[in-house]
Amino acid sequence: MDFPVLLTKHVFTNKDGSLGVLYLVSSDTALTYTQLTTLYHRRWHVEEFHKSLKQNVALEKSPTRTETTQKNHIFASMLAFIKLETLKVHSHLNHFALKNHLYLTALQTCFKELKLLQQQAQASTIQFNSLYAVDKKVL
Repeated sequence: MDFPVLLTKHVFTNKDGSLGVLYLVSSDTALTYTQLTTLYHRRWHVEEFHKSLKQNVALEKSPTRTETTQKNHIFASMLAFIKLETLKVHSHLNHFALKNHLYLTALQTCFKELKLLQQQAQASTIQFNSLYAVDKKVL
């Protein structure tokens, strides 16, 4: 490199007990370690925000083509993000865990409803067959 940089190394313990290493680099050599880590900590929230917008609320996968529908899609995505943030605060789960939980709950509800519909259809078939059998005997 043709210019000086500030390089810090942060060693930490992961939840599973393994050691992790985080290197932070800045072109501002006047920063202290605390200032640099605080700055990166703030920036990391912005990274999480963008990642969640793309992966959890489908901002990146907009099927829209007109300006109005694009604006509506962005608004709906932002609203979904706000709802995820609210759930995150109350449930203490991250957006990815919340999304998985919501999908799992939706699938379970769908399968319960499908089973109920199958039971109703089966009961209707049995009732129809018994009525049809009675009608055949009368004839």
